[in-house]
Amino acid sequence: QLQLVESGGGLVQPGGSLRLSCAVSEFTLDYYTIGWFRQTPGKEREGVLCISNSGGSTMYADSVKGRFTISRDNAKNTLYLQMNSLKPEDTAVYYCAALVRPYGSNWCSLNEVYFGSWGQGTQVTVSS
Repeated sequence: QLQLVESGGGLVQPGGSLRLSCAVSEFTLDYYTIGWFRQTPGKEREGVLCISNSGGSTMYADSVKGRFTISRDNAKNTLYLQMNSLKPEDTAVYYCAALVRPYGSNWCSLNEVYFGSWGQGTQVTVSS
């Protein structure tokens, strides 16, 4: 069974940066579209970013455009979420999730219903 492990969360001041990592227990990411999601208590989980398994397509929530970027290192089976200009409203538990797609797919979605494998989450707190 596919396993995803997030790391890199923590406490950061407003305006600061963090980089989250998502390590995937699979010998190749070539068939996995990866999404990053976040959730705060009492709210529904929100899709933040997605990157297709080809790497050729990305999708961003409006709330993070221009501040967050997603990248993948297939050789290390690891995805990265670079978060800059962090705001208190970015405080949440961040999850990475995976979806199997045909090789070379450019498909992406910020809807969690499509993603079948999830990590345990990592807490990000933005506060002074």
